[in-house]
Amino acid sequence: MLFLRLFFVFLKIGAFTFGGGYAMISLIENEVVEKQQWLTAEEFTDILAVSQTTPGPIGINTATYTGYTAVLGAGYSQFEAVVGALLASFAVILIPVTLMLVVTRYLFKHRKNRDVENVFAALRLTIIGLIAAAALSLFNEESFGTIGCETHFVTSCAIFLVVFVLSLLPRRSVNVGGRSVTFRPSPIALMLASGAAGLLVYGM
Repeated sequence: MLFLRLFFVFLKIGAFTFGGGYAMISLIENEVVEKQQWLTAEEFTDILAVSQTTPGPIGINTATYTGYTAVLGAGYSQFEAVVGALLASFAVILIPVTLMLVVTRYLFKHRKNRDVENVFAALRLTIIGLIAAAALSLFNEESFGTIGCETHFVTSCAIFLVVFVLSLLPRRSVNVGGRSVTFRPSPIALMLASGAAGLLVYGM
């Protein structure tokens, strides 16, 4: 049954995810795109884009949209798709929340223990690898287009590079009317500008 599979897939993803939503992306993609084939790579990329531009943790947002889309795509009604979205969201947080409630007291008590510190040191490296894998998985045709379509590919690369560089700029103090104003490109402004550029270029 689809709902049962949906629950256990996201239960497993939540159980083996360390480092937050971005570390979860590669695990979700492997399950829902490669193994279960509930979504295409293009649909998953679109879901990620929506998840990052809506309020809330990206991992839970991705689970919600994936659950809804997977159930709706299987021919179920919109109400059942909403149930699938809620089920996936609940499953992905069930084990992490339970574990945090159980082990938080232990961690605070033994956070200076050498064995505990070694475990977290290894987990940090794992998290970096998972986030890097998620970033690399987004360098695909669905995000950048194909080299054969020069306009879309070049535009996608240009938007990516401009936003990447602007997001790394340090804060600068600008003198405005005799007052010092700290300036740095806002992530919200960058997202809106990127969306407008994409709508203009790809819409044409």
